[in-house]
Amino acid sequence: MEPGTKSIKEERIRKITQLYYSRPEIQKAIFNFAENREVVPRYFEGFGKRPDTLQYPGDIFELVKKGATSFHCSQEIWKDPLKLSIGMAKKEGDSLRMGWDFLIDIDCKWFDYSKLAAQAILQVFKNHGIKEKNVGVKFSGNKGFHIILPWKAFPKKIAGEETKNLFPEIPRRVISYVGFQAEKIMKDSLPHDFYSQFRNTKIKQGIKCNKCREVAQEYDLVNYFCSNCNREEYKNIVEGQKRDYVCPDCRRNFVIKGSKKMYRCNNCEITSEQNSRNFSRSMEVDLFELMGLDLILVSSRHLFRMPYSLHEKTSLASVVLDPAKICDFELMDADPMKVKFRNFIPESKSEEAKELLMQALDWYKENNKEETVRSETDYVPIKIQHLSEKNFPPSIIKIMAGLQDGRKRGLFVLLNFFRSIGMERKEVEDQLDKWNKKNEIPLKNGYINSQIIWSYRNKIVPPPNFNKDYYKGIGVIPNPEEMRYKNPANYFIKKSLSEQNQPKKKIKKKNK
Repeated sequence: MEPGTKSIKEERIRKITQLYYSRPEIQKAIFNFAENREVVPRYFEGFGKRPDTLQYPGDIFELVKKGATSFHCSQEIWKDPLKLSIGMAKKEGDSLRMGWDFLIDIDCKWFDYSKLAAQAILQVFKNHGIKEKNVGVKFSGNKGFHIILPWKAFPKKIAGEETKNLFPEIPRRVISYVGFQAEKIMKDSLPHDFYSQFRNTKIKQGIKCNKCREVAQEYDLVNYFCSNCNREEYKNIVEGQKRDYVCPDCRRNFVIKGSKKMYRCNNCEITSEQNSRNFSRSMEVDLFELMGLDLILVSSRHLFRMPYSLHEKTSLASVVLDPAKICDFELMDADPMKVKFRNFIPESKSEEAKELLMQALDWYKENNKEETVRSETDYVPIKIQHLSEKNFPPSIIKIMAGLQDGRKRGLFVLLNFFRSIGMERKEVEDQLDKWNKKNEIPLKNGYINSQIIWSYRNKIVPPPNFNKDYYKGIGVIPNPEEMRYKNPANYFIKKSLSEQNQPKKKIKKKNK
């Protein structure tokens, strides 16, 4: 496509945006849902500035006249969305957050199965005492649905803690539970030839974790031995990783005594070394994956398409549906010029979802390793004599090589990593400057400087753990060794201390 020319999809949606969004009822529907939410317009290919909000219904049409094609918002409800910032401390986010709506994103490639998944989820809610009329359902605008339980439906405290501060941990656990229950219901409504339809699809198969049903990562547990100093070590080697290592004591090549195939669930942080019965081979299509329950959506400040916003790929409207009539819904019902209006946020009862929440937490505790919560109290970096980049985690090295997407997330990870390992401020600034020049589209220097200033005004906080969405969101997949160390700073410190504690070689002086 030549520069300046528009794609067919862009031409199609731009023909209707001003006509569609000029309608007062459309502006009212979007504006009413935007209350206390971060709202960001999309200009076909890219999003607008963040944070942003809507002050008046007329703001919507003004943004459309400037090129906006759709509108997206947070599932979190904020006191003042304009005070949000990239990389802010958890305590600051908790103080701004008033609550959160529970949102499930079904994004199946096959529209009819999206319907079945949505109906199964509604049945799970009904089984836990939630009335169908008190659940919000809308078409995503493409091939799926968004299902919402309002903040009002959840208890405001759990075991003495404010539920609003338990985000995104609590929604993620509830989604896992709902998916588990919905899968059992959905199986009863599948056609007899269901599995044969997916013989040629790229659905993940192989060894899976019996607890969360995620495909396990394979690796070899390799037994290394040094015949010179009788040192023995075990290393986890993934495919493509080098297998030749030298003894750290005498620097001679290790001999491989043996190797065993092992598996690790990066979600539950369980390996077959710890529990071999936790893994089994599955060649069936994973319905949870097929249903497309999007856990990535449940992350702080993640955006989703607002009700009655258009979709760039289809030019259809994200219309709100009657939950009882999902099976009757067809794509033509989302024609922007024929939409009928309903409230996406229903009049649910107070704490109506309490039973669902309690059962989900019990189920999660029974089926998953308890997550450790990182303390955000004063963090004092261990002083390393020589900060060698060779001890940086592979994921950090990959980020430092430059990014195409997720540059702001990458900056947040690197800045916290550098500070956590005791790097001096001048070197931090130099490292970030070199990194930014490697990015496909560099961040503005003013933005980087403002993040550095903000960081040094606050206490040191370690970078996100390897199992967090920060890394997957920018295309970085931590390896098993990194997952074992849990945090990039922990990885670097232990590697560096191990290197410092190794005995130095004695150099024999030759007799003159």
